[in-house]
Amino acid sequence: MKAERMPAAGDQPRAMPSAVAQIIEVLRSKGGLKGADIANIVDVSPPTVSRWGHGKGTPPLRTQTVIADLRYVVDRLSEFYTAEEIRLWLHARHPLLDNERAIDLISSGRTEDVLAVIERLDAGAYL
Repeated sequence: MKAERMPAAGDQPRAMPSAVAQIIEVLRSKGGLKGADIANIVDVSPPTVSRWGHGKGTPPLRTQTVIADLRYVVDRLSEFYTAEEIRLWLHARHPLLDNERAIDLISSGRTEDVLAVIERLDAGAYL
């Protein structure tokens, strides 16, 4: 039986990624979004998103809410599209969104409007 090594005095504990860092990773991998995309949606600089993604800082609660909404939209869209298609879908203007872009609506707190269009996708009324 192998003995467990006790941490040495100078060892740094391995930090768990923050919830925001985990969401940013999902947005990148599942939604095909880049740091600049996320930065534009929440109105911060790409380096700020990078810091959050590395667990070095936390956005304000309102920004966390927008990021969480974006993740929910990406999760729903991943039922229909690839990551590359999701990124394009979020950036495209949609007739069912009054020719607005989903990312702009999410940024302005109108995620419900975007989800209503996704519900139509789910119901088989493909766009």
